[in-house]
Amino acid sequence: MSTKITIPVTGMHCAACQSRVQSALQKTAGVRDASVNLMLNNATVTYDEDAVAPAALVESIKSTGYDAELPAADRNAFVEQERQDQAHATELKKLKWKTGVSLAVAAVSMALPMMFMHATWMPWVLFVLTTFVVFGPGRQFYTRAWRAFRHHTADMNTLIAVGTGAAYAYSVFATVWPGFFTTRGLPADLYYEAVAAIIGLILLGNMFEARAKRQTTTALRALADLQPKTVRVLRDLKEVEIPIEQLEAGDIFVVRPGERIPADGQVISGGTAVDESMLTGEPMPVAKGKGDRIVGGTINRTGSVKAKATTLGSESALARIVQLMRDAQGSRAPIQNLADRVSRVFVPVVMSIAIATFVAWFLLADPVRAVVAAISVLIIACPCAMGLAVPTALMVATGKGAQLGVLIKGGEALQRAQEIDTVVLDKTGTVTSGRPTVISVHPSGTAFDEEGLLALAAGVESVSEHPLADAIVRAAKERAITPARTSEFESRTGRGVVAKADGKLVAIGNAKLMREVGADTSTLERTVADTAAAGRTPVWIAVNGAVAGVMAIADPVKEGARDAIASLRHMGLTVVMLTGDARGTAEAVAREAGIDRVVAEVLPEEKVAEIKRLQGAATAKHVVAMVGDGINDAPALAQADVGIAIGTGTDIAMEAADITLMRGDLRAAVASISLAKRTMRLMRQNLFWAFIYNVIGIPLAAAGLLTPVIASAAMAFSSVSVVANSLRLRRFHV
Repeated sequence: MSTKITIPVTGMHCAACQSRVQSALQKTAGVRDASVNLMLNNATVTYDEDAVAPAALVESIKSTGYDAELPAADRNAFVEQERQDQAHATELKKLKWKTGVSLAVAAVSMALPMMFMHATWMPWVLFVLTTFVVFGPGRQFYTRAWRAFRHHTADMNTLIAVGTGAAYAYSVFATVWPGFFTTRGLPADLYYEAVAAIIGLILLGNMFEARAKRQTTTALRALADLQPKTVRVLRDLKEVEIPIEQLEAGDIFVVRPGERIPADGQVISGGTAVDESMLTGEPMPVAKGKGDRIVGGTINRTGSVKAKATTLGSESALARIVQLMRDAQGSRAPIQNLADRVSRVFVPVVMSIAIATFVAWFLLADPVRAVVAAISVLIIACPCAMGLAVPTALMVATGKGAQLGVLIKGGEALQRAQEIDTVVLDKTGTVTSGRPTVISVHPSGTAFDEEGLLALAAGVESVSEHPLADAIVRAAKERAITPARTSEFESRTGRGVVAKADGKLVAIGNAKLMREVGADTSTLERTVADTAAAGRTPVWIAVNGAVAGVMAIADPVKEGARDAIASLRHMGLTVVMLTGDARGTAEAVAREAGIDRVVAEVLPEEKVAEIKRLQGAATAKHVVAMVGDGINDAPALAQADVGIAIGTGTDIAMEAADITLMRGDLRAAVASISLAKRTMRLMRQNLFWAFIYNVIGIPLAAAGLLTPVIASAAMAFSSVSVVANSLRLRRFHV
């Protein structure tokens, strides 16, 4: 049986570290897939639980020289996020201290020789100061490099440790035995200030990188912070405030105006408007009354309500969203494989170049220049930027998507989404609202006006359970029309309903019912024909045996759907509507929505076949996205290259999809595709600059054109530039 687990990993600092852990996990028997995330410091492993135990996975990670532990069973997404935030805060605090000390020592080491140039004690003071930096703030580079060496590997820390260690050792030798150099006509140069400056600048880069990495999880942190710490519940008819962890399913809790809703629940009394923008991206508050569902983390704007707690803890909507985002950020985009392949050989290649540089300069010039050039090569090389290029962009993108009401399941889905060239839309609940609505009312004469007809119809249909009846009752309510008093209700299957309303015999239904009650329909036949041609359902109303009017009922096109479809077409995408509805109705909706191509009257299995046909069209292969919301859409969502589920639909559809839209607005689908395209563009930029930096920087260092201090500054900020470029996604808008 296949199981997935996310294991925290500590000690990784570059792409080589990430690649080494991932390689070890993938080679472990029973592991089907492994994704190691440098940003989140974790490994997400899919494994066969009959073939390998979680403890064995931890041991595989530890065998590479890094620490790992099994996740605690009682930790939910909120606890994990809080733990990660605390770890980031602690890391940043330590880096600030180490950076400040190292740069201060570097500044003093540069100033003292200028003030006391010929003092014999000067080299020894510099030796003491630099030794403090090497074995204090800089100690982490040497211990990590030694650990990698013990496991027969090398990483970024190896390059830093060898580079600064060589400069430090050279300076110590020149301090203790200066005659060794002077007797051979060589200057006994000291590089103490360079060692302190290199360590300080690299730590400064690490500090900026840690701060920037923390910013990439801003959206996720904001989501996790939405859950209140306490909740006000009813105990023995009294309100009692308790920690949120003590809330149980079935408890009645109270929410006052302006407060965050503490948990998922169902309103049992009161009414209000709820701001769900942080979860759905929808800016307008949503009216809530008795029987309506409310979601934990949203804001109660106007009234006070009492609600019964339903899903709690890790099963709540907010916790599931946070966990989905964490899973997505822990996933990998296929484009990352390129960086992984390079990182596996990067450090050994750089070490070889540094040795070759030393030998060349030793033969062509002198040992001093040979040491300086080799150190510069080691210091300027930066595998970190390659390791951060893809995951940073992915993390910012998934966070930004959540703010827009778009949940992306992972890097692979994101990469496929930017390749989409065909978008298939379900009709009901996707292009249309999925709820029949009275579009228009047409009285046949002067006996009744629109309000009078609706009053009679709503009175009769209030007893009916037909879906069209709900549309009529709702239309009257929206217009503040009081339904007529009804009696002697009779349902006539396949035709309509008959009842007495305000003392009149009212018949509501199709043309067959009108013939049964003897009503002449000729006066409104043209209106009915136009209604049917527009894809709307005509509903006749007869009063005392005479036609009083006709209502046009339809499932209206959603607000914003036409704009969304126009945007998709403007992006060069082919838009197709795929539905099981009658062709006439489907074509009418397509015309209104701006869709040229319609495939109608198809069963769920035929939807899958149509998706396959589009994917493997005779003329060319297509990358197909399917947007749907119903159970019948789940197979097609799974078959499509990218499944996009309307979050207001069913859980089954959401499970089958790669992207979930938290509100029923097609413009969110446009946002998801646009965000995917923008993110992939940034990922390629990041990888390009990470590669080109090393391609240009290493030869310059080998040629002796860069000093170790300049090389360290360049290396320190190369990673920061990649993260900063990814953070530009936070300003993304459609």
